[in-house]
Amino acid sequence: MCGIAGIMGSNRVDAIKKMTDIMIYRGPDDSGFYYDDDIALGQRRLSIIDLHSGRQPISNEDDTLQLVCNGEIYNSPELRKSL
Repeated sequence: MCGIAGIMGSNRVDAIKKMTDIMIYRGPDDSGFYYDDDIALGQRRLSIIDLHSGRQPISNEDDTLQLVCNGEIYNSPELRKSL
């Protein structure tokens, strides 16, 4: 199972890196981060599906939404075709 972390406030860049480092056992294959002026998101990834292009966090076209998900989307091939 992967690991997900989030934090608001000051020192969030250092804090989120420490948080995800602690969770390396939950996802040794990859890590990803998102930072803005208010928040930071981090994730550790255990690669099972989409081994090479499943990086997170995921954003929309104008970076107004960020997503970190620990789950499986069963109809992902159909959804990809419609995007």
